[in-house]
Amino acid sequence: MNFMLQETLEPAWLDAFEAVLARCALQPGDTVAVLCESQSRPVLVELARLAAARRGASVFTLVLPSHVSAGVLPQPTQASHVGWGATPAYMPVARSTGASPVIRQLAPVVSALAGSTLVVDCTVEGLMHAPELPAILKGGARVLYVSNEHPEALARLLPDDTLEPLVKDHVKRLRGAQRMHVTSGAGTDLDIRLFGATCGGNWGYTTRPGTMTHWPGGLALAFPAAGSVNGTLVLAEGDVNLTFKRYIERPVTLRIESDYVTRIEGQGVDAELMRSYIAAWGDRDAYAVSHVGYGLNRAARWDSMALYDKRDFNGTELRAFAGNFLYSTGANEVAGRHTLGHFDLPLRGCTVTLDGVPVVRDGECVA
Repeated sequence: MNFMLQETLEPAWLDAFEAVLARCALQPGDTVAVLCESQSRPVLVELARLAAARRGASVFTLVLPSHVSAGVLPQPTQASHVGWGATPAYMPVARSTGASPVIRQLAPVVSALAGSTLVVDCTVEGLMHAPELPAILKGGARVLYVSNEHPEALARLLPDDTLEPLVKDHVKRLRGAQRMHVTSGAGTDLDIRLFGATCGGNWGYTTRPGTMTHWPGGLALAFPAAGSVNGTLVLAEGDVNLTFKRYIERPVTLRIESDYVTRIEGQGVDAELMRSYIAAWGDRDAYAVSHVGYGLNRAARWDSMALYDKRDFNGTELRAFAGNFLYSTGANEVAGRHTLGHFDLPLRGCTVTLDGVPVVRDGECVA
């Protein structure tokens, strides 16, 4: 990983794609839609197409124009002490939203995807929170989002036989719990009510019609109901802000009241970047919790981001590395909140308990 990687069709990367499609139970004669956009990584699209053909599937590619918006956000009706709505803002760059806007509710596109056996989603942001996803899944298609990583990272993080039962076990624990409590030596003390939450996880492949997953996989998470999250989240040195693809260098403290970040405390560029970016959306819901969870993938590495150029790295590996606590702000359909502003914040060294029972202790998964 510490040398310049070219995006060519390496045999090992094609083998990796075929292996994941095999785990998705793709059979000869199945129909595969490779969904991409004008800004998709071309090598991922070609690897998906060739791997599906190797499996004997009937493959077609849908290429849609990427959505580029540059406009002034509407003037919000009120301001808060964290800064949202103080002035009209220009639309910032949306990253890691999980809500690709490329389909634009085009009925023929939705129909083509819904009628496929498998959709290999190579859009930049993915369809996880896209408004068209329910209709696609209702048609019986299963969706595999290939994270916008360099294929070398995808090949390193091939799912194995151990990941699925591990993630399923932790999703079951989340669904059976009433509360999550997160603490750390850096000062995190977060209380999360899980009653009414939607819980799930993924392991990098899916065999069931009407379901979605993403590769790489390996995390269990919950989308809390409205008014469920309170406390303090401290981003310490070495924690990660994946929106900026940046390791935290100086501590940032988030004060959270009834789901919403009410104060962003800290000195230095890490805190300044967070305050500036999140305020630029002019949207109070950008300050609210999206999802919480923890990583379970022991093949994923916290330090991998240091070895890639930013354009080659999307950060799914750092969401999934074993023992991280993942706190995300932004859209949360369970709580009825929709916004493009989004942060994914993997933290190290946390202890996570479910109804008092630790599942992560000091950044290490509990067996």
